[in-house]
Amino acid sequence: MKLHPDEVVLITGCGSGIGKALARAFHQHGVAVCATARRLPTMDDLKSEGIQTLALDVTQAQDIARVLSDLAASGRTVGMLVNNAGYGAMGPLLDVPSEQWQRQFDVNVFAPMALTRAVLPSMIQRRRGTVVNISSVSGVMPTPFAGAYCASKAAFNALSDSLRMELRPLGIDVVTVQPGGIQSSFGDRAADDVNLAPDSPYQAVREGVLSRANESQAGAMPADVFARTLVQQLDRPVRPAVIRLGEKSRMLPWLKQYLPTAMLDRILSKRFQLDRLT
Repeated sequence: MKLHPDEVVLITGCGSGIGKALARAFHQHGVAVCATARRLPTMDDLKSEGIQTLALDVTQAQDIARVLSDLAASGRTVGMLVNNAGYGAMGPLLDVPSEQWQRQFDVNVFAPMALTRAVLPSMIQRRRGTVVNISSVSGVMPTPFAGAYCASKAAFNALSDSLRMELRPLGIDVVTVQPGGIQSSFGDRAADDVNLAPDSPYQAVREGVLSRANESQAGAMPADVFARTLVQQLDRPVRPAVIRLGEKSRMLPWLKQYLPTAMLDRILSKRFQLDRLT
């Protein structure tokens, strides 16, 4: 992977899981990394390993401006942006409150686009650069009890496709990564964020609702394996437009494409206990 001496890989969401593993994988690959997260202390281990760390709340415009200003002041520019920070609002759509919907799209759609737009002028001027969007296979095959999250990732997939076509003539690559199950703390946080009202009709299948929050952790690929494999794929002379890695990352899109909708609905309804409500 060739970056100019003044270019860095800027990665969001490096406080844990995939982001932390990606920071290490890029660093071990020999490229300069700027790892970011909302809380700086969560990256103390990365800093001790020689990786630059900066605090960044991706939903705050002033944070984005500060990080890019800090990089510029040190003579650095962004050669590759990895939009990894994400959030999952779980629960039946009936029970997800408006503020959770707003946060879901703020973090997973609006924030990465704001950061992307902030780094693009320099990339366009140089006519080189790469944007890597860490989306999800959930944006390809939605499931019950994760509708807000699936919708945000479907939107992220769509905007990534448009961005790829728009930026290619300007010398900039856009790669969409659609992981399946990857070992991380995301599943634990998702379980903590499950929305299920006390009087919800889905209380009768509470176990099924909660199981969706942790679904991605069953048989999941270790985050460090995912990160190393992704970095290797990004180092190819010709990068794939879409990269799928992790448990069920290929199977689920195949099922969505080829199974009749009624059959797939029945399978998912049974998996998450919706059939018990009838």
